[in-house]
Amino acid sequence: MQKKHSLAKTLAILSGKGGVGKSNFSLNFAISLSKLGKRVLLFDMDIGMGNIDILTGQHSPYSIVDFFENGLSLQDIMTPGPERISIITGGTGLTNLFSLDEDKFARFNEEFGSLIENYDYILFDMGAGITQDSVKFLLCVDELIIITTPEPTSIMDAYSTMKYIRSVNNRIPFFLVCNRVFTKKEGKETIDRIRNALRKFLGTELVALGYLPDDRSVSKAVSRQIPFILSYPEGDVSKSLSEITSRYVNHTSGEDPVIQKSNFLQNMKRYFLRK
Repeated sequence: MQKKHSLAKTLAILSGKGGVGKSNFSLNFAISLSKLGKRVLLFDMDIGMGNIDILTGQHSPYSIVDFFENGLSLQDIMTPGPERISIITGGTGLTNLFSLDEDKFARFNEEFGSLIENYDYILFDMGAGITQDSVKFLLCVDELIIITTPEPTSIMDAYSTMKYIRSVNNRIPFFLVCNRVFTKKEGKETIDRIRNALRKFLGTELVALGYLPDDRSVSKAVSRQIPFILSYPEGDVSKSLSEITSRYVNHTSGEDPVIQKSNFLQNMKRYFLRK
């Protein structure tokens, strides 16, 4: 019997560069987890350029800015998304999250403490690249999913991102997804290149979750503002995503040496309040 987690696992989904389909993956991955019976909260952290609501066609009247500046609760700013997922949008003032005073942090800590008990997974869709402030946030989550494509610049950026994170934290698990591949061979070779570079130069490992094909149904779904896993459930990309999701859930529910209890709030105190 699988062990049930008492607290949500927190994941940051990131890429070294923009334009690799990270937000689209985050949304469809969240829905795919929900279809497996998981309780999922998707937190749009793409500062000033969040597009999760655009991808769903559901505009949220509130964002995390309203939590910090207008006194709304996290429940107040939460929007129901497709397939029972919950969504919190970022807004243009999300930098406040990286410079909280003690009173605001205490309020966030208390409310997030309740959320983390009500979900199985909390996903943070990060902005492209890494800043000095955002890297502190990345160090707070339990696991990282890095999105790349077969393009050489994307591969290098993904490697550089993991290299930088590993320089400040040598324990946080890396999961890798290769997006927009034309053939299975291309997807496997891309993952192997990054895996081998990590082993050779950093002495570290990653978990390869798989690859997603360059499927026209993705752009069609974006135009329709309906996630591709719902609008084209029998498409190649949807089937591949379902396999990736199952692989992730089976890995983190098994006997692998992954974090079994979230340390997110404790890490927030450590990195943002230096306690």
